[in-house]
Amino acid sequence: MNQAPKPISAYAELFQRYPENPILTARDWPYPAHTIFNAGACQAREGVLAPASAGGETVLLVRVEDRRGHSHLTVARSVDGVTNWRIDSKPSFAPDPSSAEETWGVEDPRLTWVEERSEWIIAYTAYSPSGPMVSLARTKDFTSFSRLGPVMPPEDKDAAIFPRRFGNRYAMIHRPVSGGSSGAHIWLSFSPDMIHWGDHHILLHARHVGLSPPPLETPEGWLLLYHGVRQTPGGCLYRLGLSLLDLEDPRRVLRRSDEWIFAPEMPYERQGDVNGVVFPCGWILDKTSGDIRIYYGGADSCVALASARLSDLLEHVRRCPAPRP
Repeated sequence: MNQAPKPISAYAELFQRYPENPILTARDWPYPAHTIFNAGACQAREGVLAPASAGGETVLLVRVEDRRGHSHLTVARSVDGVTNWRIDSKPSFAPDPSSAEETWGVEDPRLTWVEERSEWIIAYTAYSPSGPMVSLARTKDFTSFSRLGPVMPPEDKDAAIFPRRFGNRYAMIHRPVSGGSSGAHIWLSFSPDMIHWGDHHILLHARHVGLSPPPLETPEGWLLLYHGVRQTPGGCLYRLGLSLLDLEDPRRVLRRSDEWIFAPEMPYERQGDVNGVVFPCGWILDKTSGDIRIYYGGADSCVALASARLSDLLEHVRRCPAPRP
């Protein structure tokens, strides 16, 4: 007699935490910092910061919060992506003092290599008394940076650029927040030049969700890892889900998980400046082995590492429901 398929939640855990987590804390910093978390991530060949097909140095662009509560971004580098981090001796990407949009800091970078431009595009949150907004910057070497400027008005955050155009347009995922009760959904927008954005579409509906790392191109579609927030009597819980978008038309959502797949469980995820948070801003795929390293902020107080098999993530998302028409 054939058995019914197991529910998705009965399968083994998709993510394996690094046993020596957290991999970076404020104690590792070469200058005074209140806390560090939410790092963008990429892998590069030595001397040429284009994506490495195999091996190469891991670069993190880490959010660092100072003792005023304002954030800046600092580069950390490692040969193995796990240990022996070399951290810049001062902020690598500080708020622009001439920019009113960055008065309260810069936060939560996502890094995308755009081949046709031969540069990394950094989507980050610029924060000011007017609220958070999406801004873009670019770099070739994570030593010098230039800003493209704010591209979405407040309140908007959790943004990342796709690595290639669709037709003649770039695409960006982001999460605006309306002033009403409709909730914070994940949106998709398009641009001919990365400066002027329009043709806005709701991509994923929810009460409160946001993109985690940038979209990952796979043979089956664009894989998204996103976070959802549950309000509880004890505070917020940040947990992760998966979605799959069509390769040629990212407005088409093919699958979306209806259960969370990763949640705050360890002490460094449960207790910190913001309790109960796992918040990835970067992941790196080793195309040779099929392994993915996910760099995430734990409780807004550290950087931690988990790993997964791309094949396992795709198998999981294949079993997830297709969106309703």
